[in-house]
Amino acid sequence: MRLTRRNVLIGGGAAAATLACTGVALAQRPQAFRGATAIDVEAQPISRLSTTDPDRTRFGTLQFRSGIDLRSRVSAFGGFSGLWRSGNGQEIIALADNAQLLKARIETSDGRLSGLSGPVLSPLILSSGVPMRRSRYYDTESFALAGNAAFVGVERNHAVIRFERTATGSIVRGVPIAVPQELKDLPSNGGLEAIAIAPQRSPLSGALIGLAEGGRGFILTGSRQGTFQMAPSGGYDATDLAFLPDGDALVLERRFSLFGGFGCRLRRVEASALRPGASVNGDVLYESEASHQVDNMEGLAVHREGSDTVLSLISDNNFSSLQRTLLLEFALAA
Repeated sequence: MRLTRRNVLIGGGAAAATLACTGVALAQRPQAFRGATAIDVEAQPISRLSTTDPDRTRFGTLQFRSGIDLRSRVSAFGGFSGLWRSGNGQEIIALADNAQLLKARIETSDGRLSGLSGPVLSPLILSSGVPMRRSRYYDTESFALAGNAAFVGVERNHAVIRFERTATGSIVRGVPIAVPQELKDLPSNGGLEAIAIAPQRSPLSGALIGLAEGGRGFILTGSRQGTFQMAPSGGYDATDLAFLPDGDALVLERRFSLFGGFGCRLRRVEASALRPGASVNGDVLYESEASHQVDNMEGLAVHREGSDTVLSLISDNNFSSLQRTLLLEFALAA
């Protein structure tokens, strides 16, 4: 079974198998709010990644720091496919599949994630004043932010929308940017799962990079525009992309099987490997095991805390009560 976004993703017995194979959705995507709306979000701390080896903290080249299981009674909460975290780690923005953003401040206790403060859900609005939820760009899947610009990748009607970020942090006035025909011709549910902006130390400095399901890569802006191919392996598909300060790229991948559930993997791609016409692979930094507390991990963000490079992962629960919204935090070993 190839996972699609609205298929049943976790279940048990014959009913789950039937739903999964026929592609029947258990949860319908809720409408985004009409305006910025404060919501209540509860957080259950996750102190261990492995349920069978609670003292283990090292996983591949990653050190598990902490995590939280986020829940809200608001039906529009969830579906997070893109993630940004501020340079100091104190603020997050998460993009939901239903054309809205979650903004909040990170709460910690003894250096570990403990919750969110001031969470607000805000709809994405085009420059015409039309909410994206009511436009052809309703299926929002990927998010990148740098300086006063934010970019949102859209599936179904494949596009990238550029937004302005105001001095107060609002993300406003979305306008589609030019994209190649190869991107527009992607399968309906196989669009840009990941977008990111290359850092200054990258050979693609300042360029907007996108990754679609199936590993098709796009260098969308800058002087070296073109396509590349991320080599698929192990049944994984790309779900997000983030850059390290040195220009190397981290690719978050996800796979699903009816009996094995969700798996996630992180690969590191050398900066010099991302170029037009390239076939790109990467070293595996982390691959989840059955005992690990992961879900449908789709969002990835990178920031620095002192000497630590911190990776944050968020899951897309597909607005289903059968899944969880997890925010996990790892440190990348030197």
